[in-house]
Amino acid sequence: MGATFTAVETAESRAELAALADEIWHEYWPALIGAEQTDYMVEQFQSLAAIERALRDDAYEYWFLHDDSDGRLVGYTGGHPEPATNRYFISKIYLRAAERGHGFASQTVRFYESLCRERGLSALYLTVNKGNELAIRAYLGKGFVTIDSVETDIGEGYIMDDFIMEKQVG
Repeated sequence: MGATFTAVETAESRAELAALADEIWHEYWPALIGAEQTDYMVEQFQSLAAIERALRDDAYEYWFLHDDSDGRLVGYTGGHPEPATNRYFISKIYLRAAERGHGFASQTVRFYESLCRERGLSALYLTVNKGNELAIRAYLGKGFVTIDSVETDIGEGYIMDDFIMEKQVG
């Protein structure tokens, strides 16, 4: 299976992205972090207002992932370049449940590697919840290494307990 990456550029596509994020987050995250924290994090980081704020204030870029074979929407990804560190921060790689395990995450990492090469960036990095063993194994298998461990207070008594993982782009 191949993936097509379509930039999120219009008000309509931003609204579609927020709806997709809400769907995917609520199918996956409550089992790991609970329903209340999932709701809070969707509102803070995945809602339409959060997406528009990230685009405006933090130079975020977002893409939909579509399956090449039939055009169906399988997930989304997003992040932003960090010129000061010469890296690209991958903030989001989220796939619908039925689409996991079909190579879309691997294709997304390759997409970012290519993007980094085109832009002259030396590495890409991301944060991953320490309890998300499936994602950690996947990133390790794609050549990422754990470079740090962080606990981030995101408000309302919630903490993001993450590993920072990085991959050099050659």
